[in-house]
Amino acid sequence: MPLVDIELIEGVFDDDQKQRMIRDVTEAMVNIQGEAMRGMTWVRVQEIASGEWAIGGKPMTAEAVRAAQSEPA
Repeated sequence: MPLVDIELIEGVFDDDQKQRMIRDVTEAMVNIQGEAMRGMTWVRVQEIASGEWAIGGKPMTAEAVRAAQSEPA
């Protein structure tokens, strides 16, 4: 039984996006191991408060993540 945790900064993704993550991760497990995995795959979305997640010692905020998402690749 796989348990997949997705940790996100709170306020970056909306409910529809989080539900899509859950569906897509479940589908990935089904594609790898077969249909029997659907009912056995647990996916948890956990949100960390904005500013309580740091990268390189710098707190990440929802605003910073949204700004990075809009930057050209």
